Amino acid sequence: MQNALRAARSTTKPAASCVVEYTRGKAIFRESGTPTFVVTAASEQQLSIFFRGDIYSAANAFIRGEFEIEGDLIRAIRWRISQPRSRINECFWATAAKLARLRSFCRGNAAQDIQFHYDRSNRFYQTFLDPRMVYSCAYFRQPTDSLEQAQAAKLDHICRKLDITSGETFLDIGCGWGGLLIHAAEWYGALCTGCTLSRSQIEFVQDTLEKTGLDNHIRVLESDFQQIEGTFNKIASVGMFEHIGRRRLRTYFTHIAGLLADDGLFLNHGIARPQTVSDGAETFFLQRRVFPGGELLHISDVVRAAEQAGFEVLDIENLRPHYALTCRAWVERLQTRAEDGMRLVSTEVYRTWLLYLAACAASFEDGGTDIYQALFAKRSSHQRRHLTRDYIYADTLGLREPG
Repeated sequence: MQNALRAARSTTKPAASCVVEYTRGKAIFRESGTPTFVVTAASEQQLSIFFRGDIYSAANAFIRGEFEIEGDLIRAIRWRISQPRSRINECFWATAAKLARLRSFCRGNAAQDIQFHYDRSNRFYQTFLDPRMVYSCAYFRQPTDSLEQAQAAKLDHICRKLDITSGETFLDIGCGWGGLLIHAAEWYGALCTGCTLSRSQIEFVQDTLEKTGLDNHIRVLESDFQQIEGTFNKIASVGMFEHIGRRRLRTYFTHIAGLLADDGLFLNHGIARPQTVSDGAETFFLQRRVFPGGELLHISDVVRAAEQAGFEVLDIENLRPHYALTCRAWVERLQTRAEDGMRLVSTEVYRTWLLYLAACAASFEDGGTDIYQALFAKRSSHQRRHLTRDYIYADTLGLREPG
């Protein structure tokens, strides 16, 4: 154990500079004399998993409660991930991640994968999401904005990018708990259709529609996007693109192009991976514990597949700093409402989501993961185009009236 601690002292990187003290089952990480985080375990063997175990083993040990992290969980994750890794182990986990993705693709049960993540408990998600239940990157006009303010701003940002007008038909692919549908109908007068494979989300949206009286403007289908038919003026896909994967990418854009009106707009909001980042133990953990069947692509893959399907790119915006703030807000709420969370789901599920969101916050902050809003239209010489982005930013949510 002492060798592990000496190695920790000698290899600590400046981004998480600290001194480690080990006493009576605790490893105290200090910066300038103040504890940043403390790792506590019942035995030295359990504590050593945090130092010497691979990332996947350490993550599972945390989920099982074999050690606790007090203080800054995000900093603790950043420190652990920053430590040197064996190339052999990295190759092993990269291969395991690819095989897990291949098994999921061959199984071909997208509904089961979606339900694994989203059908935990609506009340559990309410412990850390905003009242609209928006489970995607918020849009912070100021770092001090509340999560509620930032999520309302995100919904409005999407509607303004899509230039939605009253009476237009709008499709939200992977509509979640219906926040964007309700915003587009209430504030922009859109006639909205949403689809999701999560039964819990369907029930939540239907209950919300009964309370808001928007039944005539919104319909929600328990359906895969490939089963949707018709033509829509505007289409958005927010936070579901990560479930598509490289093998279905061309099919995804081709089907959406078939649903979009010739003069319509399509906004794709999804997480992407920098070219310099590849699969590893973290990827395998996400596939086994959080997002079975999920895959992060590069933004170049997204643009290439969209263009091959007949789209042209009108705008791309990187929201990475916004997602870092969003994930931090979710982590803080999960920690504050820990008792409520563990009454609604098992302790392991609660700790999985806490670890996953904290790791996401670290990754978005440090540039290991990106998220893009890409605005597309069908390539045409006859379609009207805004010459500037003024139409997106000329007004704010607080200065307009619904409808």
